Amino acid sequence: MAKAKSVFFCKECGYESSKWLGQCPGCKSWNSFVEEPVVKRVTATTNTRITKAEPESLSQVKTDEDERKLTGIHEFDRVLGGGIVKGSLVLVGGDPGIGKSTLLLQMCKQLVEKQCKVLYISGEESLRQIKMRAERLGTFGGDLLLLSETNLNLIEEVIGRVQPEIMIIDSIQTMYKEEVSASPGSVSQVRESTGTLMHIAKGMGITVFIVGHVTKEGVVAGPRVLEHMVDTVLYFEGENTASYRILRAVKNRFGSTNEIGVFEMRNTGLVEVSNPSEYMLKGKPEDEPGSVVAASMEGTRTILVEVQALVCQTNFNMPRRTAAGTDYNRVNLLMAVLEKRLGIQMSFCDAYINVAGGMKINEPALDLAIILAILSSYKNKAVGNKTIAFGEVGLTGEVRAVSMAEQRVSDAIKMGYETCILPYVNRESIKANGINLIGIKNIRELMNLL
Repeated sequence: MAKAKSVFFCKECGYESSKWLGQCPGCKSWNSFVEEPVVKRVTATTNTRITKAEPESLSQVKTDEDERKLTGIHEFDRVLGGGIVKGSLVLVGGDPGIGKSTLLLQMCKQLVEKQCKVLYISGEESLRQIKMRAERLGTFGGDLLLLSETNLNLIEEVIGRVQPEIMIIDSIQTMYKEEVSASPGSVSQVRESTGTLMHIAKGMGITVFIVGHVTKEGVVAGPRVLEHMVDTVLYFEGENTASYRILRAVKNRFGSTNEIGVFEMRNTGLVEVSNPSEYMLKGKPEDEPGSVVAASMEGTRTILVEVQALVCQTNFNMPRRTAAGTDYNRVNLLMAVLEKRLGIQMSFCDAYINVAGGMKINEPALDLAIILAILSSYKNKAVGNKTIAFGEVGLTGEVRAVSMAEQRVSDAIKMGYETCILPYVNRESIKANGINLIGIKNIRELMNLL
């Protein structure tokens, strides 16, 4: 028997090769090639009717203002850029059990109540299991169409008969096409299945949500080209020990990628957290050294977080540094600035930095709060409970301006803070009543404040 032909694909970028390569020529990734059978493609015959494609002028293309459909979940709509765009292809990724299916099922609950035809296709759960999960979310005000199937050829036939407005595929790793001899979840199957769903979304104007599992590295399993094919990529993040979840957009052709949505996982499903700052600051200690509140920006939203620092004398030859919730290298850099510019012997101290609540923030505006928390713990002097800080710190010890400073101060006033330490450059352009603004030019002035 003739040996079946196979090719090698790069899992990261989809580069195709006739032989195995250690390094991908396309994306330079190592050990990313996997072997897959050759996909047999149906070629067009002379009897196939081919329609002529004609270009259309930009001025003749019409766009409607009502093309976006609200899901009824405000945090979800915010991340999507204002609602669901008709005919878009959305990929939702996240760790197993994080709440991807729950979020999409809650979205279906809101949409069917608005008389929207929704088709939920599951390749992992039976219809009975979906029904049990739906009952935990409450009573559905409309009729949701369910289908438990993994064969995309059969799914296409169902879509043609039902003509839904919105469709959910849970998950893409379970789908397969009969023309592809590879097993479900392989590079070939995932790529071909996503291509078929893309044609359905664009050709029929159906919005398709695809659930994708992630690998241990935290990226969607399958070829990286999968993320390039879709219009929007959403990641559902959260810690197993924390009850909150964060929905983040890493790609969005119809909106900003800086927005996040915050949810809390409960027995009845996911609940929106409209004020993340109040949620993150629950249980904050009062009048304790090493605790400082910082104003961070996530997209157009201000989130107040607590930065904690613990500085103590080391018992080892090399001091220990630990950072949770922020960049470890950035913390080392800031401590070197403290030692050089203020003459504080940090090389004899262990330092532990933590952003309380499990948030991960890499914004430079967090620098001033980190330095203030380190100095507060080192001097054993508490910062006022009604004090907030933000600003970027340079290598020479200068405090540099940050963006959207006026909105940070405005939200700090709403949360009841009375003193704000910020860069001097931003202080000159802000006019706010009800809060004491302290503008500083370098960290020496910060030392004098303590």
